[in-house]
Amino acid sequence: MNTDQITQKIAAGQGFIAALDQSGGSTPKALRAYGVDDDEWNGDDEMFAKIHEMRSRIISSPAFTGDKILGAILFEKTMDGEVGGKPTPTALLDKGVAPFIKIDKGLEDEASGVQLMKPMPDLDALLTRAKMLGVYGTKERSVINSANPEGIAAIVAQQFAVGEQVIAHGMMPILEPEYTITADDREAGEDILKAEILKQLDAMDDGKQVMLKLSIPARANQYKELVDHPKVLKVVALSGGFTRDEACAELAKNTGMIASFSRALLGDLRAQMSDAEFDAALGEAIGSICDASIAG
Repeated sequence: MNTDQITQKIAAGQGFIAALDQSGGSTPKALRAYGVDDDEWNGDDEMFAKIHEMRSRIISSPAFTGDKILGAILFEKTMDGEVGGKPTPTALLDKGVAPFIKIDKGLEDEASGVQLMKPMPDLDALLTRAKMLGVYGTKERSVINSANPEGIAAIVAQQFAVGEQVIAHGMMPILEPEYTITADDREAGEDILKAEILKQLDAMDDGKQVMLKLSIPARANQYKELVDHPKVLKVVALSGGFTRDEACAELAKNTGMIASFSRALLGDLRAQMSDAEFDAALGEAIGSICDASIAG
């Protein structure tokens, strides 16, 4: 697939984006959920080798194809690794799945109700390398914990500033200002968030596009105006702590939004499964998430 074909496929939205981008801080938890205990690895190199084994098994599975999966978000080390003897981005493209890479380096301490992204001084070099490997786009996460107008404006401005840097490299940014789903004021905060995103979209040059990765909103179709915006290729939803059944049920209420799930996708997979059991469990998860994504 070339860039234009990927863009058209994502715009059509007949599937979802798989999030396979757990990084250093979240990797031990992801491995435990997969059935790999902490005493089965020693040090970061062995930890990342274990998580790469899991991701390779997922990508290599016959259940993991471009028929229902539009793209996959990778951690940098996964991008640099191989699956089936091929560079990971190539292995994905060969299956009809667009590769994305997580580019943020974690979160700052909370201020004004939000956690901004830490600085990314080496981003241009990473984007150049990712583009050469065939990576289509990027993903960057920051977090909103309360309906603080000043904080939300700052987080959205930072997201779009980094997004412009990504666009300059000829890549598609997924902007992810995640709203904590347990926040008491989420409904009011999502109004502020949408208004700030619309302000930034209107300031973007015509012809440019971004993708948005947002928490499934408290009010169904809260983000429909973003879904329909000409400068938004696609709005994708994170599962945000919901179980897969909960996330799928909530997502299906939102017309035009598709999934970009991690835990809700991988939660039933275990290292101890036979290949047949693993492929069946993965296929069931993929099927239910795809159905929820195209329900609207």
